[in-house]
Amino acid sequence: MPKYSSTIKTRGFLFHEAKKASTLYLQGFTFAEIMQKAVEENIFLLNTENRRKEIAATVLERIGTLDDFLHNKLVYGILETGKLIVLYTINKTDRLFFEFMQEVYREKHLLRDYVVADRDFSAFFYRKAEQSNQLMSWTDYTFYKLGQVYKRILLESGLAKRSKRKLEIVRAVIEQDVKRHIIESGDRIYIEVIQGEV
Repeated sequence: MPKYSSTIKTRGFLFHEAKKASTLYLQGFTFAEIMQKAVEENIFLLNTENRRKEIAATVLERIGTLDDFLHNKLVYGILETGKLIVLYTINKTDRLFFEFMQEVYREKHLLRDYVVADRDFSAFFYRKAEQSNQLMSWTDYTFYKLGQVYKRILLESGLAKRSKRKLEIVRAVIEQDVKRHIIESGDRIYIEVIQGEV
């Protein structure tokens, strides 16, 4: 499991970028060539070279967790499936987000409490900071920004919808062949987290 990181607060969901990078990968480009295209050709349409490198590195780390079957589903499959595949890659590469999904999102599903409020984010980050010296050193603003990004990821992936000032959980529907493929590759835990299952 990767170490804790707060870089997601400046990265977000990056669905379109992941799909574009996977498209290039399926066309035969290496990750090094995709990085070069991101920097030199600005394929992700970003303002600065530094930002191009940051986003490309994050996208390539995420899609690096996919095999050809999942790359194809991301690029050529239905939109909802593509979004869940990107969410799967975020869970695989961001430990804190995965733990949020496991300890808050999935738990809410299991308890049939389908609302995620600001206090749920605050309580989660507080618990994590108590358990980790690394997280204890982070500022309140960092946790605030992480909470904002987590909300956007849930909304953009289709796992939540806005309900006044709260998020209402929406059950993920994963295509059976994608679900089976992920489970058979040893990643059942990610399906359980995304679908809120035991």
